[in-house]
Amino acid sequence: MQFLCKEYHDGNPRVRSLVSETRIHLVPSLNPDGYELAREAGSELGNWALGHWTEEGYDLFENFPDLASALWAAEERRLVPHKFPSYHIPIPEHYLAEDATVSHGTGHGGGAVVGRWCLTPPCPPRQVAVETRAVMAWMDKNPFVLGANLQGGEKLVSYPFDTARPVSETPAAVPRPPDDYEDDNPELQETPDHAIFRWLAISYASAHLTMTETFRGGCHTQDMTNAMGIVQGAKWHPRAGSMNDFSYLHTNCLELSIYLGCDKFPHESELQQEWENNKESLLTFMEQVHRGIKGLVTDQQGEPIANATIVVGGINHNIKTASGGDYWRILNPGEYRVSARAEGYNPSVKTCNVFYDIGATQCNFVLSRSNWKRIREIMAMNGNRPIRRIVPGRPMTPRERMRLRMRL
Repeated sequence: MQFLCKEYHDGNPRVRSLVSETRIHLVPSLNPDGYELAREAGSELGNWALGHWTEEGYDLFENFPDLASALWAAEERRLVPHKFPSYHIPIPEHYLAEDATVSHGTGHGGGAVVGRWCLTPPCPPRQVAVETRAVMAWMDKNPFVLGANLQGGEKLVSYPFDTARPVSETPAAVPRPPDDYEDDNPELQETPDHAIFRWLAISYASAHLTMTETFRGGCHTQDMTNAMGIVQGAKWHPRAGSMNDFSYLHTNCLELSIYLGCDKFPHESELQQEWENNKESLLTFMEQVHRGIKGLVTDQQGEPIANATIVVGGINHNIKTASGGDYWRILNPGEYRVSARAEGYNPSVKTCNVFYDIGATQCNFVLSRSNWKRIREIMAMNGNRPIRRIVPGRPMTPRERMRLRMRL
């Protein structure tokens, strides 16, 4: 924060552009109580571990609704997308109740729950932390596009899914060539935005001064990143109910975990070097929010359409417009067929090109009113039965005459 303010006032063109064109939200600590406990104990002899949990004993990174397991269980039952959405999965009101508990699948075949949706019992209860509630409300209030939670104890970038999909629930898929950087693991379920997540992770790791120097191995075990400094969370440390998975399946935001260094509680004398190691990476990562497409969805009178759905061909994960009809969609360079859809409107489709240079392509949509709402009302009045066409010159039957009177 101090760096951004200083460089902005000093006229740094890169920082000025970033600050002027980006809404940047900084959270100094998601778990201030845990940090205070660790700080008071000091960094020696592993006392930093005290800061992993909140004062009430919750691990915040595993305290969010396990939307991934719930989605996969719904897919097994063929409930997606007609009865269970594949994106912007809602949080049931029960989960947000004051005395709510949340249960999670283990990521290895346990229960799959979203609040009251327990699709594959058993579903052991878990209390919902006040910090978790605050973060979820914050996410719902702001249309975030790109996010990162900064952690320590390792030196890599982790991206979703963090939950490992049980083998029995993994759908049959067309065989694909083996990935040069990831093992053939049947429990790894890639997100529809897998290539985009990898791009974002590499943008940070490659700009870091030492993150890709993995020839010495990882901080505590063997190098899980194959010398790239990035890894899918489920391959490295599978866990259910992570903030990254929740953010991806409940909001428009692509969230990653960035592990800044091996020392989870570095000494004060080491902080300057840690900053130098990560400074360029942080700037490069924030700039990625301007890669892809952006625009407005309006009606023919120029009024914004909130909650319109933006569909990108070839990526089975949609986003929604904000309250002002605006949207942002991070995409890798390429040509995309994009459509905008909204209830009561005819969809609009266009081709949008994304280039390698930073700067999102403007793709606006104007939607015209649809007659489908009125057609559904007429169908409902007819009991959702087919409406018989009236042939001129043919007398109506008594039943047809009665139905016509009821509709009028």
